[in-house]
Amino acid sequence: MNKQQSSYRQIMKATSLFGGVQVFQIIISVIRSKFVAILLGPSGMGIVGLLTSTTGLVAGLTNFGLGTSAIKNISEANATGDENRISTVISVMRRLVWITGILGAVVTLVFSSWLSQFTFGNREYTLAFVWISITLLFNQLSAGELVLLQGLRKLQELAKANVYGSIAGLIVTVPLYYKFGVKGIVPVIVITALITLFFSWYFTKKIKINKTKLTKEITITEGKSMLVMGFMISLSGLISLAVAYILRIYINRTGNIADVGLYNAGFTIINTYVGMIFTAMATDYYPRLAAVAQSNDLCRQNINQQAEIAILILAPILMAFLIFINWAVILLYSSQFLAVTGMIYWAALGMFFKAASWAVGFVFLAKGASKIFFWSELVSNAYGLLFSILGYHWGNLSGLGLAFLISYFVALIQVFVIAKLKYQFSFTPSFVKIFIIQFSLALMSFAIVSLISKPYTYIFGIVLIGISCWYSYIELESRIGVKELVREFIQKARKR
Repeated sequence: MNKQQSSYRQIMKATSLFGGVQVFQIIISVIRSKFVAILLGPSGMGIVGLLTSTTGLVAGLTNFGLGTSAIKNISEANATGDENRISTVISVMRRLVWITGILGAVVTLVFSSWLSQFTFGNREYTLAFVWISITLLFNQLSAGELVLLQGLRKLQELAKANVYGSIAGLIVTVPLYYKFGVKGIVPVIVITALITLFFSWYFTKKIKINKTKLTKEITITEGKSMLVMGFMISLSGLISLAVAYILRIYINRTGNIADVGLYNAGFTIINTYVGMIFTAMATDYYPRLAAVAQSNDLCRQNINQQAEIAILILAPILMAFLIFINWAVILLYSSQFLAVTGMIYWAALGMFFKAASWAVGFVFLAKGASKIFFWSELVSNAYGLLFSILGYHWGNLSGLGLAFLISYFVALIQVFVIAKLKYQFSFTPSFVKIFIIQFSLALMSFAIVSLISKPYTYIFGIVLIGISCWYSYIELESRIGVKELVREFIQKARKR
Protein backbone atom coordinates (compact mmCIF):
# COMPACT_ATOMS: atom_id res chain seq x y z
CA MET A 1 0.00 0.00 0.00
CA ASN A 2 1.50 3.35 -1.03
CA LYS A 3 1.54 6.43 1.19
CA GLN A 4 -1.19 8.22 -0.75
CA GLN A 5 -3.55 5.24 -0.58
CA SER A 6 -2.86 4.99 3.14
CA SER A 7 -3.83 8.63 3.54
CA TYR A 8 -7.11 8.11 1.67
CA ARG A 9 -7.82 5.04 3.81
CA GLN A 10 -7.21 7.01 6.99
CA ILE A 11 -9.82 9.51 5.84
CA MET A 12 -12.30 6.73 5.10
CA LYS A 13 -11.59 4.91 8.37
CA ALA A 14 -12.38 7.97 10.48
CA THR A 15 -15.34 8.82 8.27
CA SER A 16 -16.67 5.26 8.58
CA LEU A 17 -16.40 5.23 12.37
CA PHE A 18 -18.04 8.58 12.98
CA GLY A 19 -20.15 8.29 9.86
CA GLY A 20 -21.69 5.21 11.44
CA VAL A 21 -22.24 7.14 14.64
CA GLN A 22 -23.76 10.00 12.67
CA VAL A 23 -26.07 7.65 10.76
CA PHE A 24 -27.26 6.13 14.02
CA GLN A 25 -27.75 9.56 15.57
CA ILE A 26 -29.62 10.67 12.49
CA ILE A 27 -31.96 7.69 12.74
CA ILE A 28 -32.62 8.70 16.34
CA SER A 29 -33.01 12.31 15.24
CA VAL A 30 -35.43 11.33 12.48
CA ILE A 31 -37.61 9.44 14.94
CA ARG A 32 -37.47 12.33 17.41
CA SER A 33 -38.15 14.96 14.73
CA LYS A 34 -41.08 12.94 13.42
CA PHE A 35 -42.70 12.88 16.85
CA VAL A 36 -41.87 16.53 17.49
CA ALA A 37 -43.33 17.56 14.12
CA ILE A 38 -46.55 15.67 14.83
CA LEU A 39 -46.87 16.64 18.50
CA LEU A 40 -45.71 20.27 18.26
CA GLY A 41 -46.23 21.26 14.61
CA PRO A 42 -44.32 24.01 12.77
CA SER A 43 -45.08 26.63 15.45
CA GLY A 44 -43.78 24.43 18.25
CA MET A 45 -40.62 23.71 16.27
CA GLY A 46 -40.26 27.44 15.76
CA ILE A 47 -40.31 28.00 19.53
CA VAL A 48 -37.69 25.28 20.02
CA GLY A 49 -35.53 26.86 17.32
CA LEU A 50 -35.73 30.34 18.84
CA LEU A 51 -34.99 29.14 22.39
CA THR A 52 -32.01 27.01 21.39
CA SER A 53 -30.57 29.57 18.97
CA THR A 54 -30.80 32.27 21.66
CA THR A 55 -29.01 30.21 24.29
CA GLY A 56 -26.56 29.11 21.61
CA LEU A 57 -25.78 32.77 21.01
CA VAL A 58 -25.11 33.33 24.71
CA ALA A 59 -22.95 30.21 24.81
CA GLY A 60 -20.97 31.54 21.88
CA LEU A 61 -20.36 34.73 23.85
CA THR A 62 -19.17 32.95 26.97
CA ASN A 63 -17.58 29.59 26.11
CA PHE A 64 -14.38 31.01 24.56
CA GLY A 65 -14.29 28.27 21.93
CA LEU A 66 -12.78 25.77 24.36
CA GLY A 67 -14.62 22.95 22.63
CA THR A 68 -12.26 23.41 19.68
CA SER A 69 -9.11 25.12 20.92
CA ALA A 70 -8.46 22.75 23.85
CA ILE A 71 -8.28 19.76 21.49
CA LYS A 72 -5.00 21.05 20.10
CA ASN A 73 -3.51 21.61 23.59
CA ILE A 74 -4.49 18.16 24.87
CA SER A 75 -3.28 16.46 21.66
CA GLU A 76 0.11 18.19 21.91
CA ALA A 77 0.45 17.26 25.58
CA ASN A 78 -0.55 13.66 24.84
CA ALA A 79 2.11 13.44 22.13
CA THR A 80 4.84 14.19 24.69
CA GLY A 81 3.96 11.11 26.76
CA ASP A 82 4.57 13.15 29.92
CA GLU A 83 1.81 12.14 32.36
CA ASN A 84 2.29 15.23 34.52
CA ARG A 85 2.09 17.50 31.51
CA ILE A 86 -1.05 15.75 30.27
CA SER A 87 -2.78 15.95 33.66
CA THR A 88 -1.88 19.62 34.05
CA VAL A 89 -3.34 20.60 30.67
CA ILE A 90 -6.50 18.55 31.30
CA SER A 91 -6.95 20.00 34.79
CA VAL A 92 -6.59 23.54 33.48
CA MET A 93 -9.06 22.82 30.69
CA ARG A 94 -11.60 21.46 33.16
CA ARG A 95 -11.23 24.49 35.41
CA LEU A 96 -11.76 26.84 32.48
CA VAL A 97 -14.80 24.84 31.40
CA TRP A 98 -16.39 25.30 34.82
CA ILE A 99 -15.66 29.04 34.83
CA THR A 100 -17.02 29.65 31.33
CA GLY A 101 -20.01 27.37 31.88
CA ILE A 102 -21.04 29.21 35.04
CA LEU A 103 -20.53 32.52 33.23
CA GLY A 104 -22.93 31.46 30.46
CA ALA A 105 -25.55 30.28 32.94
CA VAL A 106 -25.38 33.50 34.96
CA VAL A 107 -25.62 35.73 31.88
CA THR A 108 -28.70 33.85 30.63
CA LEU A 109 -30.30 34.00 34.06
CA VAL A 110 -29.67 37.71 34.60
CA PHE A 111 -30.84 38.73 31.12
CA SER A 112 -33.70 36.20 30.83
CA SER A 113 -36.39 38.88 30.65
CA TRP A 114 -34.52 40.86 27.99
CA LEU A 115 -33.81 37.70 25.96
CA SER A 116 -37.53 36.86 25.95
CA GLN A 117 -38.48 40.37 24.86
CA PHE A 118 -35.89 40.55 22.10
CA THR A 119 -36.46 37.02 20.78
CA PHE A 120 -40.24 36.70 20.97
CA GLY A 121 -41.33 40.33 21.23
CA ASN A 122 -42.79 39.75 24.72
CA ARG A 123 -41.76 38.56 28.18
CA GLU A 124 -43.83 35.37 28.23
CA TYR A 125 -40.70 33.22 27.87
CA THR A 126 -38.71 34.78 30.73
CA LEU A 127 -39.24 31.75 32.99
CA ALA A 128 -38.27 29.45 30.13
CA PHE A 129 -34.90 31.20 29.83
CA VAL A 130 -34.45 31.06 33.61
CA TRP A 131 -34.77 27.27 33.55
CA ILE A 132 -32.73 26.83 30.38
CA SER A 133 -29.85 28.90 31.81
CA ILE A 134 -28.53 25.82 33.66
CA THR A 135 -28.07 24.02 30.32
CA LEU A 136 -25.25 26.39 29.40
CA LEU A 137 -23.25 24.98 32.32
CA PHE A 138 -24.24 21.38 31.51
CA ASN A 139 -23.38 21.78 27.82
CA GLN A 140 -20.01 23.39 28.52
CA LEU A 141 -19.06 20.66 30.98
CA SER A 142 -20.10 18.05 28.40
CA ALA A 143 -18.01 19.78 25.75
CA GLY A 144 -14.99 19.65 28.07
CA GLU A 145 -15.31 15.90 28.58
CA LEU A 146 -15.78 15.24 24.87
CA VAL A 147 -12.73 17.40 24.11
CA LEU A 148 -10.76 15.21 26.49
CA LEU A 149 -11.80 12.05 24.61
CA GLN A 150 -10.99 13.57 21.23
CA GLY A 151 -7.69 15.09 22.33
CA LEU A 152 -6.50 11.76 23.76
CA ARG A 153 -7.72 9.97 20.60
CA LYS A 154 -10.23 7.87 22.55
CA LEU A 155 -12.43 7.73 19.46
CA GLN A 156 -14.35 4.57 20.41
CA GLU A 157 -15.36 6.07 23.74
CA LEU A 158 -16.24 9.35 22.03
CA ALA A 159 -18.47 7.49 19.60
CA LYS A 160 -20.19 5.56 22.42
CA ALA A 161 -20.83 8.73 24.43
CA ASN A 162 -22.58 10.28 21.44
CA VAL A 163 -24.64 7.18 20.64
CA TYR A 164 -25.82 6.46 24.17
CA GLY A 165 -26.65 10.11 24.74
CA SER A 166 -28.81 10.13 21.60
CA ILE A 167 -30.72 7.00 22.63
CA ALA A 168 -31.39 8.27 26.14
CA GLY A 169 -32.42 11.67 24.77
CA LEU A 170 -35.00 10.05 22.51
CA ILE A 171 -36.43 7.96 25.34
CA VAL A 172 -36.98 11.15 27.36
CA THR A 173 -38.08 13.50 24.58
CA VAL A 174 -41.03 11.66 23.06
CA PRO A 175 -43.02 10.92 26.27
CA LEU A 176 -42.57 14.49 27.52
CA TYR A 177 -43.78 16.04 24.27
CA TYR A 178 -46.64 13.53 24.10
CA LYS A 179 -47.72 14.32 27.67
CA PHE A 180 -47.16 18.08 27.80
CA GLY A 181 -46.97 19.28 24.18
CA VAL A 182 -45.44 22.75 23.87
CA LYS A 183 -45.15 22.96 27.67
CA GLY A 184 -42.67 20.09 27.52
CA ILE A 185 -40.14 22.05 25.44
CA VAL A 186 -38.18 23.52 28.37
CA PRO A 187 -38.05 20.27 30.42
CA VAL A 188 -36.83 18.42 27.31
CA ILE A 189 -34.03 20.94 26.69
CA VAL A 190 -32.86 20.77 30.33
CA ILE A 191 -33.07 16.98 30.70
CA THR A 192 -31.38 16.36 27.34
CA ALA A 193 -28.44 18.56 28.38
CA LEU A 194 -28.15 16.64 31.67
CA ILE A 195 -28.22 13.29 29.89
CA THR A 196 -25.46 14.39 27.51
CA LEU A 197 -23.35 15.48 30.48
CA PHE A 198 -23.84 12.15 32.23
CA PHE A 199 -22.65 10.04 29.30
CA SER A 200 -19.71 12.30 28.48
CA TRP A 201 -18.62 12.08 32.13
CA TYR A 202 -19.20 8.31 32.27
CA PHE A 203 -16.78 7.59 29.42
CA THR A 204 -14.06 9.93 30.70
CA LYS A 205 -14.08 8.83 34.34
CA LYS A 206 -12.31 5.60 33.30
CA ILE A 207 -9.33 7.58 32.02
CA LYS A 208 -6.58 7.72 34.63
CA ILE A 209 -5.31 11.25 35.16
CA ASN A 210 -2.69 12.15 37.74
CA LYS A 211 -3.81 14.51 40.45
CA THR A 212 -2.34 17.95 39.93
CA LYS A 213 -2.34 20.93 42.23
CA LEU A 214 -3.23 23.97 40.20
CA THR A 215 -2.14 27.45 41.20
CA LYS A 216 -3.47 30.66 39.74
CA GLU A 217 -0.19 31.13 37.87
CA ILE A 218 -0.31 27.66 36.28
CA THR A 219 -3.92 28.14 35.26
CA ILE A 220 -3.13 31.46 33.60
CA THR A 221 0.03 30.18 31.89
CA GLU A 222 -1.50 26.97 30.54
CA GLY A 223 -4.91 28.44 29.86
CA LYS A 224 -3.70 31.49 27.95
CA SER A 225 -3.10 29.69 24.65
CA MET A 226 -6.44 27.86 24.92
CA LEU A 227 -8.29 31.10 25.56
CA VAL A 228 -6.50 33.21 22.94
CA MET A 229 -7.04 30.71 20.14
CA GLY A 230 -10.45 29.80 21.49
CA PHE A 231 -11.48 33.45 21.68
CA MET A 232 -10.98 33.93 17.94
CA ILE A 233 -12.78 30.67 17.19
CA SER A 234 -15.52 31.67 19.59
CA LEU A 235 -15.92 35.03 17.89
CA SER A 236 -16.28 33.41 14.48
CA GLY A 237 -18.72 30.86 15.90
CA LEU A 238 -20.59 33.65 17.61
CA ILE A 239 -20.97 35.46 14.31
CA SER A 240 -22.55 32.35 12.76
CA LEU A 241 -24.91 32.00 15.72
CA ALA A 242 -25.78 35.70 15.58
CA VAL A 243 -26.55 35.47 11.87
CA ALA A 244 -28.83 32.45 12.43
CA TYR A 245 -30.46 34.25 15.35
CA ILE A 246 -31.06 37.49 13.44
CA LEU A 247 -32.38 35.60 10.43
CA ARG A 248 -34.87 33.62 12.54
CA ILE A 249 -36.08 36.81 14.18
CA TYR A 250 -36.40 38.49 10.77
CA ILE A 251 -38.44 35.55 9.46
CA ASN A 252 -40.60 35.63 12.58
CA ARG A 253 -41.21 39.38 12.35
CA THR A 254 -41.77 39.66 8.58
CA GLY A 255 -43.37 36.26 8.14
CA ASN A 256 -44.55 34.10 11.05
CA ILE A 257 -43.27 31.61 13.60
CA ALA A 258 -44.47 28.71 11.42
CA ASP A 259 -41.99 29.83 8.75
CA VAL A 260 -39.26 29.73 11.40
CA GLY A 261 -40.21 26.13 12.08
CA LEU A 262 -40.18 25.31 8.38
CA TYR A 263 -36.79 27.01 7.98
CA ASN A 264 -35.42 24.97 10.91
CA ALA A 265 -36.80 21.77 9.43
CA GLY A 266 -35.40 22.47 5.94
CA PHE A 267 -31.90 23.25 7.08
CA THR A 268 -31.92 20.41 9.58
CA ILE A 269 -32.32 18.11 6.58
CA ILE A 270 -29.44 19.79 4.74
CA ASN A 271 -27.03 20.62 7.56
CA THR A 272 -27.71 17.66 9.87
CA TYR A 273 -28.89 14.73 7.81
CA VAL A 274 -26.74 15.50 4.76
CA GLY A 275 -24.06 17.45 6.60
CA MET A 276 -23.26 14.45 8.80
CA ILE A 277 -20.39 13.79 6.39
CA PHE A 278 -18.69 16.98 7.56
CA THR A 279 -19.16 16.09 11.22
CA ALA A 280 -17.77 12.60 10.69
CA MET A 281 -14.77 13.83 8.73
CA ALA A 282 -13.90 16.79 10.97
CA THR A 283 -13.10 14.52 13.94
CA ASP A 284 -9.97 13.25 12.18
CA TYR A 285 -9.37 15.91 9.51
CA TYR A 286 -8.47 18.89 11.73
CA PRO A 287 -5.74 17.18 13.81
CA ARG A 288 -4.40 15.41 10.70
CA LEU A 289 -4.14 18.69 8.79
CA ALA A 290 -2.60 20.44 11.80
CA ALA A 291 0.11 17.77 11.92
CA VAL A 292 1.38 18.79 8.47
CA ALA A 293 0.62 22.50 8.78
CA GLN A 294 4.26 23.52 8.34
CA SER A 295 4.31 22.22 4.77
CA ASN A 296 2.17 23.98 2.17
CA ASP A 297 2.58 21.03 -0.20
CA LEU A 298 1.34 18.50 2.36
CA CYS A 299 -1.53 20.82 3.31
CA ARG A 300 -2.55 21.09 -0.34
CA GLN A 301 -2.41 17.32 -0.71
CA ASN A 302 -4.51 16.68 2.42
CA ILE A 303 -7.09 19.33 1.53
CA ASN A 304 -7.59 17.97 -1.97
CA GLN A 305 -7.84 14.39 -0.71
CA GLN A 306 -10.41 15.42 1.89
CA ALA A 307 -12.40 17.44 -0.65
CA GLU A 308 -12.42 14.56 -3.14
CA ILE A 309 -13.73 12.07 -0.58
CA ALA A 310 -16.35 14.57 0.62
CA ILE A 311 -17.75 15.14 -2.87
CA LEU A 312 -17.67 11.45 -3.80
CA ILE A 313 -19.67 10.53 -0.69
CA LEU A 314 -22.00 13.53 -0.65
CA ALA A 315 -23.00 13.68 -4.33
CA PRO A 316 -25.21 10.55 -4.49
CA ILE A 317 -26.84 11.48 -1.17
CA LEU A 318 -27.63 15.01 -2.34
CA MET A 319 -29.06 13.74 -5.62
CA ALA A 320 -31.27 11.28 -3.76
CA PHE A 321 -32.64 14.15 -1.68
CA LEU A 322 -33.26 16.18 -4.85
CA ILE A 323 -35.28 13.40 -6.47
CA PHE A 324 -37.12 12.06 -3.43
CA ILE A 325 -37.34 15.19 -1.25
CA ASN A 326 -41.15 15.10 -0.94
CA TRP A 327 -41.01 11.57 0.46
CA ALA A 328 -38.07 12.51 2.67
CA VAL A 329 -39.92 15.49 4.18
CA ILE A 330 -43.03 13.42 4.89
CA LEU A 331 -40.91 10.64 6.39
CA LEU A 332 -38.80 12.98 8.52
CA TYR A 333 -41.59 15.37 9.52
CA SER A 334 -45.10 15.42 8.02
CA SER A 335 -47.02 16.72 5.01
CA GLN A 336 -47.32 20.07 6.83
CA PHE A 337 -43.63 20.64 6.05
CA LEU A 338 -43.75 20.12 2.26
CA ALA A 339 -43.40 23.88 1.79
CA VAL A 340 -39.64 23.52 2.41
CA THR A 341 -38.98 21.39 -0.70
CA GLY A 342 -38.15 24.39 -2.92
CA MET A 343 -35.64 25.64 -0.36
CA ILE A 344 -33.97 22.23 -0.15
CA TYR A 345 -33.63 21.95 -3.95
CA TRP A 346 -31.41 25.04 -4.07
CA ALA A 347 -29.60 24.27 -0.81
CA ALA A 348 -28.67 20.79 -2.03
CA LEU A 349 -26.75 22.36 -4.91
CA GLY A 350 -25.12 24.75 -2.44
CA MET A 351 -23.77 21.81 -0.44
CA PHE A 352 -21.30 21.03 -3.23
CA PHE A 353 -19.68 24.44 -2.77
CA LYS A 354 -19.91 24.12 1.00
CA ALA A 355 -17.99 20.82 0.88
CA ALA A 356 -15.14 22.37 -1.10
CA SER A 357 -14.97 25.58 0.98
CA TRP A 358 -15.19 23.55 4.21
CA ALA A 359 -12.14 21.47 3.25
CA VAL A 360 -10.09 24.55 2.37
CA GLY A 361 -11.21 26.63 5.36
CA PHE A 362 -9.61 24.27 7.88
CA VAL A 363 -6.16 25.30 6.71
CA PHE A 364 -6.48 28.63 8.55
CA LEU A 365 -7.05 26.86 11.87
CA ALA A 366 -4.41 24.21 11.18
CA LYS A 367 -1.80 26.90 10.59
CA GLY A 368 -2.91 28.88 13.63
CA ALA A 369 -4.02 31.81 11.48
CA SER A 370 -6.92 32.63 13.79
CA LYS A 371 -7.21 36.25 12.62
CA ILE A 372 -7.52 35.22 8.97
CA PHE A 373 -10.07 32.59 9.98
CA PHE A 374 -12.05 35.16 11.97
CA TRP A 375 -12.15 37.81 9.25
CA SER A 376 -12.99 35.25 6.62
CA GLU A 377 -15.91 33.99 8.73
CA LEU A 378 -17.05 37.55 9.48
CA VAL A 379 -17.17 38.54 5.82
CA SER A 380 -18.84 35.30 4.65
CA ASN A 381 -21.48 35.49 7.37
CA ALA A 382 -22.17 39.15 6.56
CA TYR A 383 -22.98 38.52 2.91
CA GLY A 384 -24.67 35.24 3.84
CA LEU A 385 -27.11 37.13 6.07
CA LEU A 386 -27.66 39.79 3.40
CA PHE A 387 -28.39 37.18 0.72
CA SER A 388 -30.75 35.32 3.08
CA ILE A 389 -32.74 38.44 3.99
CA LEU A 390 -33.04 39.40 0.33
CA GLY A 391 -33.87 35.81 -0.60
CA TYR A 392 -36.68 35.54 1.95
CA HIS A 393 -37.99 38.99 0.99
CA TRP A 394 -38.23 38.12 -2.69
CA GLY A 395 -38.63 34.36 -2.71
CA ASN A 396 -39.80 33.31 0.78
CA LEU A 397 -38.47 29.87 1.78
CA SER A 398 -37.21 28.99 -1.71
CA GLY A 399 -35.33 32.29 -1.70
CA LEU A 400 -33.49 31.16 1.44
CA GLY A 401 -32.31 28.05 -0.40
CA LEU A 402 -31.08 30.11 -3.35
CA ALA A 403 -29.29 32.43 -0.90
CA PHE A 404 -27.56 29.38 0.61
CA LEU A 405 -26.29 28.35 -2.83
CA ILE A 406 -25.01 31.83 -3.72
CA SER A 407 -23.40 32.32 -0.28
CA TYR A 408 -21.32 29.15 -0.47
CA PHE A 409 -20.37 29.76 -4.10
CA VAL A 410 -18.95 33.14 -3.07
CA ALA A 411 -17.43 31.61 0.10
CA LEU A 412 -15.54 29.03 -1.96
CA ILE A 413 -14.05 31.75 -4.14
CA GLN A 414 -13.13 33.71 -1.01
CA VAL A 415 -11.30 30.96 0.90
CA PHE A 416 -9.63 29.71 -2.29
CA VAL A 417 -8.17 33.14 -3.09
CA ILE A 418 -6.95 33.66 0.49
CA ALA A 419 -5.40 30.18 0.71
CA LYS A 420 -3.75 30.61 -2.71
CA LEU A 421 -2.21 33.97 -1.79
CA LYS A 422 -1.10 32.93 1.71
CA TYR A 423 -0.19 29.26 1.29
CA GLN A 424 0.13 28.67 -2.48
CA PHE A 425 -2.95 26.45 -2.42
CA SER A 426 -4.54 25.10 -5.58
CA PHE A 427 -7.11 22.46 -6.45
CA THR A 428 -5.75 19.42 -8.26
CA PRO A 429 -7.11 18.47 -11.72
CA SER A 430 -8.40 15.28 -10.08
CA PHE A 431 -10.63 17.19 -7.68
CA VAL A 432 -11.82 19.61 -10.36
CA LYS A 433 -12.84 16.67 -12.59
CA ILE A 434 -14.75 14.97 -9.76
CA PHE A 435 -16.51 18.20 -8.81
CA ILE A 436 -17.56 19.06 -12.38
CA ILE A 437 -18.92 15.57 -13.13
CA GLN A 438 -20.86 15.16 -9.89
CA PHE A 439 -22.17 18.75 -9.88
CA SER A 440 -23.30 18.35 -13.51
CA LEU A 441 -25.26 15.23 -12.54
CA ALA A 442 -26.83 17.17 -9.66
CA LEU A 443 -27.81 20.01 -12.02
CA MET A 444 -29.50 17.48 -14.30
CA SER A 445 -31.38 16.11 -11.28
CA PHE A 446 -32.42 19.65 -10.36
CA ALA A 447 -33.68 20.22 -13.90
CA ILE A 448 -35.63 16.96 -13.83
CA VAL A 449 -37.51 17.75 -10.60
CA SER A 450 -38.20 21.29 -11.84
CA LEU A 451 -39.34 20.55 -15.39
CA ILE A 452 -40.57 16.95 -15.61
CA SER A 453 -43.74 15.63 -14.02
CA LYS A 454 -43.99 12.47 -11.90
CA PRO A 455 -43.51 9.51 -12.29
CA TYR A 456 -40.93 10.32 -14.98
CA THR A 457 -39.04 12.38 -12.40
CA TYR A 458 -38.31 9.21 -10.44
CA ILE A 459 -37.39 7.15 -13.51
CA PHE A 460 -34.82 9.60 -14.88
CA GLY A 461 -33.72 10.56 -11.36
CA ILE A 462 -32.90 6.99 -10.36
CA VAL A 463 -30.78 6.61 -13.51
CA LEU A 464 -28.79 9.75 -12.62
CA ILE A 465 -28.37 8.62 -9.00
CA GLY A 466 -27.11 5.27 -10.29
CA ILE A 467 -24.56 6.99 -12.53
CA SER A 468 -23.38 9.14 -9.61
CA CYS A 469 -23.02 6.09 -7.34
CA TRP A 470 -21.13 4.18 -10.05
CA TYR A 471 -18.75 7.07 -10.65
CA SER A 472 -18.12 7.51 -6.91
CA TYR A 473 -17.39 3.79 -6.59
CA ILE A 474 -14.91 3.83 -9.49
CA GLU A 475 -13.05 6.83 -8.05
CA LEU A 476 -13.02 5.42 -4.49
CA GLU A 477 -11.80 2.05 -5.75
CA SER A 478 -8.83 3.72 -7.43
CA ARG A 479 -7.95 5.56 -4.21
CA ILE A 480 -8.62 3.18 -1.33
CA GLY A 481 -9.25 -0.22 -2.91
CA VAL A 482 -12.88 -0.75 -1.90
CA LYS A 483 -12.88 -4.44 -2.92
CA GLU A 484 -9.79 -5.14 -0.85
CA LEU A 485 -11.26 -3.35 2.17
CA VAL A 486 -14.46 -5.39 1.89
CA ARG A 487 -12.45 -8.64 1.74
CA GLU A 488 -10.43 -7.63 4.80
CA PHE A 489 -13.63 -6.79 6.68
CA ILE A 490 -15.20 -10.16 5.81
CA GLN A 491 -12.05 -12.03 6.88
CA LYS A 492 -11.97 -10.24 10.23
CA ALA A 493 -15.67 -10.92 10.73
CA ARG A 494 -15.16 -14.64 10.10
CA LYS A 495 -12.29 -14.83 12.59
CA ARG A 496 -14.54 -13.42 15.28
